[in-house]
Amino acid sequence: MLEGLVALLPQVIFDGLLLGFVYAMIALGYTMVYGVLELINFAHSEIFMIGAVVGVEVFRYLGPAIPNGIVVLLLALLLGAIISGLMAMVVERLAYRPLRARGTTNRLVPLITAIGVSFVLQDVVRFIEGLWHNEFKLQMRVIPPLDGNFTFLTVFVQYKALILILVSLLMLFGLNYLVNRTKLGTAIRAVAQDMSTARLMGINPDVIISRTFLIGGALGGVAGVLFAVQYSTIDPYVGFFPGLKAFTAAVLGGIGNITGAMVGGLVLGQLETLSGTYLPTLTGGNFGTEYKDVIAFLILILLLLFRPQGLLGQVVKEKV
Repeated sequence: MLEGLVALLPQVIFDGLLLGFVYAMIALGYTMVYGVLELINFAHSEIFMIGAVVGVEVFRYLGPAIPNGIVVLLLALLLGAIISGLMAMVVERLAYRPLRARGTTNRLVPLITAIGVSFVLQDVVRFIEGLWHNEFKLQMRVIPPLDGNFTFLTVFVQYKALILILVSLLMLFGLNYLVNRTKLGTAIRAVAQDMSTARLMGINPDVIISRTFLIGGALGGVAGVLFAVQYSTIDPYVGFFPGLKAFTAAVLGGIGNITGAMVGGLVLGQLETLSGTYLPTLTGGNFGTEYKDVIAFLILILLLLFRPQGLLGQVVKEKV
């Protein structure tokens, strides 16, 4: 038995890496918004879902006309980023900005609003897809060369998986560069540090927050497209569990920390895949694959008990 478990390990680690990058991409959107507003935007999971639906529709309608899957994927990524980013801006403008304008200080109010927006977006997409296709579950149509694969040593690797990893890394480095090396990034950090002082310095916080939602939504849209390409079946509720896991990854890595979101996603992906694969065998079938979520969240609880700032987070003193 031991030899079989060891033989599976390289494939399990690769699959965990792939799942971790999915969580990490979604977690970047949570981190962007939290870093500026200290708001847990639970509607981000539905922004991710919208990106996935856009990806399915682009492949459905452009796939037969354009036989090269890479070209179709680039178009899907572009449209997914634009539509999801704009939707995130609309959500911020209609749902969150009025709360800030009223000077709401109760943190539960925007949190409950985010959950409500999440339900609204789910049902809007379900309504549109029901009228348009009379379908609940949408199937991604992957075309060459995205559906190709090869074996490296003992690991089965799909080309679309390599693209997902590459895009994830580009998103991480690009977001780090934008936040730390550009004028917009300086404004974002200024608003995150002190909104009132930033306003006195000539920065319009509402504009910066709107652009932050645009960037976070675009990242979520790209993640949604790649998720649809990798896992094929999409429905209006597909964002719930990945979004919840991505939020967990963001907290695990240190919410508000961009690199931490990526690290948290990778750690969570490995924990989930390793426990889901080995737990049934090691426990003699007493604990099945479904307990992988229990283990992942148990580790999160322990981390919050002993290191609440996360793996890469820092203890920040309250602003006065």
